[in-house]
Amino acid sequence: MKLFVALVCAAALATAPPAVADEIEVIDARLTAAEEGFVLAADFAFELNPRLAETVANGVPLYFVVEFELTRPRWWWFDEKAASKRLQLRLSYHALSRQYRLSTGVLQQNYATLEEALNILRRLRNWPVIERGAGLAQASYAGALRMRLDVTLLPKPFQLSALTSRELNLESQWKRFIFRPPVAVPSPAPAAADGREPNGAEGR
Repeated sequence: MKLFVALVCAAALATAPPAVADEIEVIDARLTAAEEGFVLAADFAFELNPRLAETVANGVPLYFVVEFELTRPRWWWFDEKAASKRLQLRLSYHALSRQYRLSTGVLQQNYATLEEALNILRRLRNWPVIERGAGLAQASYAGALRMRLDVTLLPKPFQLSALTSRELNLESQWKRFIFRPPVAVPSPAPAAADGREPNGAEGR
């Protein structure tokens, strides 16, 4: 009986689909209020497969794109798109300095190892996605976030290879979450110089 169970378990393991190593998992996504509006923080889980690690080590930069959308569902009409943002992160290796570089826009930072650079890439912090004064209603909004490797920015030979091989494809599903803007607390009106309330009522 034990032998039969062992054979069944072995067969199940042999036929089970392998764990997908070319996907990004969005572990968490959250919006918080900041001086400029609302900023987004997110954590991702992924590894570079040997093909991608070798590609970047040979001097070919990898471009990762983070996309964010915020919509307000409306049963009587199309959903309202309240915000849409796109962030591009460039991962590269410089042979002269033997360092990996992670950059976005004019900001860049060097790292001694690939794992150090990936640890920063996996942790997105303080990304401004909703400007102050965006006019959000006191309602529930649907947030969505994803990350993907932009294969369209790879050299042409790699783009062609990506059409037939999953080794150069790396992306996540949309991570969806509910966001409710905090209720704004009105600032108290200043008292008049004579001690009376602004409306003319006598202070008590």
